[in-house]
Amino acid sequence: MIEKLFEKAMWQTRFLVMFAVIFGLVGAIVLFVVASLDIWGVAKYTFSSLISHVHPKDFHEDIVSGIIGAIDLYLIAVVLLIFSFGVYELFISPIDHIESAKEDQKILSITSLDQLKDKIAKVIVMVLVVNFFQRVLHTTYSSALEMLYFALAVTALAVSLFFLGKIGKK
Repeated sequence: MIEKLFEKAMWQTRFLVMFAVIFGLVGAIVLFVVASLDIWGVAKYTFSSLISHVHPKDFHEDIVSGIIGAIDLYLIAVVLLIFSFGVYELFISPIDHIESAKEDQKILSITSLDQLKDKIAKVIVMVLVVNFFQRVLHTTYSSALEMLYFALAVTALAVSLFFLGKIGKK
């Protein structure tokens, strides 16, 4: 009798993950809004500069950097979405709309912790790649050796993305 009550109570604690689901979704929404406002700010800056025929120093770099920063936020928001959907499906219940979706629309369908981890890891690697390129835009090179290091870093990223794309494919 006590064992059954304890097991039932223990089973019900799985609903604590709803905090992670809800706040993960809230975080994703916040990041989507902030990234969109960042792009809006870049657009306003760009058009006001073009209309006034002003060409500020590092104009192109600032525009690209602002947009890449927004993409970075969008990707982190996607990580939070994947996390929220995955945790909900693993601990609470399968999402009914995913069950009826076509195979190519099941991107948020998670059936195991390993699958959740793999999906999140791939997006995090993309966040790191985007962040790397955002930082590279504002880097100045003073020697050929620094350029070589940059080339090697880009090559390492390309190779890692190639192998990351191979994971899970047969």
